[in-house]
Amino acid sequence: MTSGKGPGGAGISSAGISSAGISSASALSVLRRIASTRPAQPAGERCEMCAEPIAEAHQHVVDLESRSLLCTCRPCYLLFTDSSAHLRYRSVPDRYLSFEPFELGPAQWDELEIPVGLAFFFFNSALGRTAAFYPSPAGATESELPLNAWASVQAANPAITVLAPDTEALLIRSPGPDRERADCHLVPIDACYELVGHLRRVWKGFDGGQESRQELAGFFDRISSRSRPAPAPAAADPEGSHG
Repeated sequence: MTSGKGPGGAGISSAGISSAGISSASALSVLRRIASTRPAQPAGERCEMCAEPIAEAHQHVVDLESRSLLCTCRPCYLLFTDSSAHLRYRSVPDRYLSFEPFELGPAQWDELEIPVGLAFFFFNSALGRTAAFYPSPAGATESELPLNAWASVQAANPAITVLAPDTEALLIRSPGPDRERADCHLVPIDACYELVGHLRRVWKGFDGGQESRQELAGFFDRISSRSRPAPAPAAADPEGSHG
């Protein structure tokens, strides 16, 4: 039997080296066996809060600090449905409303300074104002919304004040050659980003092209079938009674 000195000066026999090699080989074999028999991770999406698997069709919450949408399972979604709670996250409701008639003429649309015929508007509670976004080849693009122009739209359409901040949006299609009047629907804000994503994939030229117009028409048909008429705004008390 031969022996030598290790780094610390201790004697290491060849039998010891052989034994250590066998132990290492055995450990490696066990690790390989565990890896090969470990259950595969389920395919598909996962909740971005608890990592549980979720279906392709799922709900979202808004991160009010980062202004991002999180895919969630039903239990996590339900944690943030109280809109009056002061929380970082807020669940996106599943509400669709239509506003008819909706007063917005071509001149008013031009005053909003939206370069295309479609935009969605939502109240950003962090900024304390309404924000406007429109589809483009780059995705959702923010517009510098003139506040006076938007105030005139609200004054002409008081019913739109039912919009919940951060989680719902007004999706507005301007008057055009095939529409005498503007279309306006209250929709979940995730539906707006979904639409913008679809349009981005088929967008051609400045105005989106024929395929994007077909995509948009189909989307409005779907939300029209889901929408119910928006409630009429409460009439103001002319005498200022507080009951």
